[in-house]
Amino acid sequence: MASFLKKKWVKFCLIGVSAVVVFFIGLYISIYLGLFGKLPTTEDLSSIKQEEATQVLDANGKLIGKYYVFDRQPLKFEDFPQHLIDALVATEDARFYEHDGIDNVSLMRVFVKSIILRDKSAGGGSTITLQLAKNLFGRKHYPIFGILINKFQESIIAKRIEEIYSKNEILTLYFNTVTFPDNTYGVESAAQKFFSKSAKALTKTEAAMLVGTLKANSYYNPRLHLERCEDRRNIVLNQMVKYNYLPQDSLELLTADSLQLNYRSFNHDVGVAPYFREQVKQELAQILDSINEANDTNYDLYKDGLVVHTTLDYKMQTLAEAAMKSHLTKLQPAFEASYGNYAPWKSKSKLLEASIKNLKAYQVLKEKGLSHEQIKDSLSVKRDMEIFNWEGDTIKPLSTIDSLQHYLKLLNTGMLSVEPKTGAIKAYIGGIDYRYFKYDHVSQSERQVGSTFKPFVYTAAIENGMKPCTYFSLAEVTYKNYDDWTPSNSGSDKEDPYINYTLEKALSNSINTIAVKVLNEVGIQKVTEQTKKLGIAKKLPQQPSLALGVAEINLKELTGAYASYLNNGHAVKPYAITKIEDKQGNVIAEFKPKVNKTQGFSNYTREVMLEIMKSTVNSGTASRLRSSYGLQNAIAGKTGTTQDNKDGWFVALTPNLVTVTWVGNDNHSIGFKTTGLGQGANSALPIFANFYKLLNADAEFNAITKSNFDAPSQNVVEDLNCEPEKRDGFLKRLFGKKKKTKDFDEK
Repeated sequence: MASFLKKKWVKFCLIGVSAVVVFFIGLYISIYLGLFGKLPTTEDLSSIKQEEATQVLDANGKLIGKYYVFDRQPLKFEDFPQHLIDALVATEDARFYEHDGIDNVSLMRVFVKSIILRDKSAGGGSTITLQLAKNLFGRKHYPIFGILINKFQESIIAKRIEEIYSKNEILTLYFNTVTFPDNTYGVESAAQKFFSKSAKALTKTEAAMLVGTLKANSYYNPRLHLERCEDRRNIVLNQMVKYNYLPQDSLELLTADSLQLNYRSFNHDVGVAPYFREQVKQELAQILDSINEANDTNYDLYKDGLVVHTTLDYKMQTLAEAAMKSHLTKLQPAFEASYGNYAPWKSKSKLLEASIKNLKAYQVLKEKGLSHEQIKDSLSVKRDMEIFNWEGDTIKPLSTIDSLQHYLKLLNTGMLSVEPKTGAIKAYIGGIDYRYFKYDHVSQSERQVGSTFKPFVYTAAIENGMKPCTYFSLAEVTYKNYDDWTPSNSGSDKEDPYINYTLEKALSNSINTIAVKVLNEVGIQKVTEQTKKLGIAKKLPQQPSLALGVAEINLKELTGAYASYLNNGHAVKPYAITKIEDKQGNVIAEFKPKVNKTQGFSNYTREVMLEIMKSTVNSGTASRLRSSYGLQNAIAGKTGTTQDNKDGWFVALTPNLVTVTWVGNDNHSIGFKTTGLGQGANSALPIFANFYKLLNADAEFNAITKSNFDAPSQNVVEDLNCEPEKRDGFLKRLFGKKKKTKDFDEK
């Protein structure tokens, strides 16, 4: 033996082995001492703080969105189903309950195969605790021996973790930090994203699928590679049988079960109610700033696991979005067809040319000295581009100008439904698709409101003593002191100037000439004072066209004002957030409904106006709710159409819900080609009609759909009991003028 050891090659081998051992020992010690970066101490590990997503819940506690840097929702150990734990241990670390963080058998395999033999199929030899160490602290890049240094660091951290935490606590930390497909952190977030359920409700096959994705979460992303993911799930189920976590006879049944995803992205731009979630986020940022300043706290919207309770009804929101899509899918092609070859978004149109010059890309090229034609040539270069389409997003070879033409022609929308007595927002649609249209038509936009303003004129008139059975002539009047302005009516109401309508008949049929006359009678000042009482704070145009809705008003404000007719004359301010909790469940902020303390008008006026707006639905401009859509619910309402058919509106009042819808083009120069297509009854009303039909079909909403208005008082019934119209007598027709000229009273 002694002679063998004296051989030169043996000496070299022993020296080589010793050198390697010394090197590894020295490397390990240097890593332990922090020469390659400070390692977390036991104190650091004892107080691990994980960044957690802020959760946004609907009124019933359903998760509707998150704000996060890392999409993570931590759970407690008792929230994990046993088969989820079994699947993880069987697949990732069969000796988890036996080792102290390091599985020496696996590490030896990695050392021999991966380090020495360079066999990439050797596997990682990693334990759950080692993976946890990597999840918590990540890996750094080192020029040489990077994998070795990181493995040693993780082994040291894993040992310390095992000294501090129990096996159940380690599993809890692991499940709350591990990365699943689509940049999802933690099993709860993954369960919510891929199956729309909590982790505690996962079935055996669902749990096995999620565990299976941990091997390579891009390669096994079930959203993209479902069949591949099923094969991997079956491997996990086999592992569970192998280690006696499942009986053999259940394997065939479980592997035969095809995966059914119920995918819900919590990406900020997609999913349910994206405009609402963005509005909530903006409000939250301001609220948290105030809380932090007042209490010397440091709440972070994206990292501190706050829970935000909102007023939204998830199911109602999904029905509203479906109703909107159903209508706009039909209206858009009709809108395009109505223009034919002379559409304002077609090539060579003045509008298109002006829009091209307003492009940022155009301005950049112009600053570089290019001519108009050169710039257009540059903007005409085609490339593959994903665009919005009602039939489904498509990728087409388009130029910048092609894209501009495409988006110029698209109609957009806004819709808001609130509880009339509180202002609690139940459904909120800010536009047709948040990915492509960030502008919020509920909270940001101000558009002319058209005839939806007329009820405020009539409210002011009745509140100031005008009787509901007051008659006004249909005849057109030219107002000399306003540039000879002559408001006119449309349709059959334009034909006979000798007919006189009551307020009920005039408003339910949206008669322009009479609306201006009522405004003249009551006075602009009293009308604007009335609107202020209803929460519309902005300065309104002091001109007779105000009666026809030339004022640009925010949809949210308009909704709050109309709620007054269902709330004893008190307007409301639509609100979204009810309370905010920290991650321990402590309430850090709470919010109450904001109802105007001042009563905007008397109960008599409210009842009269409600009866008039019921007539709008039963026999007036919104009667297609009854005739075309078959809605027999208790509904009052008002349609609205602006000049040149730029905006279509519908306001729906039901006893427990007020809904306002708007449809139009974001470019104010583009209106509907015809009134028949663009009037509120055709452009905006169908969204509400589709929405309410869906509500009617779901018994969950019976409290809304089956509710009835209170019967009007006897004096209101008597005051409305008159012929809706009367014709001028023979002498008045003989000597009266068909068209009058007068000054508009500027009182």
